[in-house]
Amino acid sequence: MLYKFKSKAAGDLIMLEPNGRRVLEIIGKDAGPKGIILPEEMPAALKALEAAVAQEEAEHKALVDGAKAKGEVPPKFDAISLRQRAVPFVDMLKRCSAAGKEIVWGV
Repeated sequence: MLYKFKSKAAGDLIMLEPNGRRVLEIIGKDAGPKGIILPEEMPAALKALEAAVAQEEAEHKALVDGAKAKGEVPPKFDAISLRQRAVPFVDMLKRCSAAGKEIVWGV
């Protein structure tokens, strides 16, 4: 399944189901087949995504530092981080928030 996010203020954004679901869960939206993000919800969504990215990066750094301190091989993580996956969605949120337009998916 794909998530296709649409808005009148930005181009369409397509995400694979696991990535789209994760982003929607982070911002507190139901990851169902249809939904909407209203302009008044976008500042909180941006903050939630930024916090999740910072948390993931801190966790990865702590795991790497811990492994190095023990003389172990640092763990491997996904090739594409949450920060990289979220950038297009963050851009869409910023554009739509500035324009006062909602983001919809599944419609």
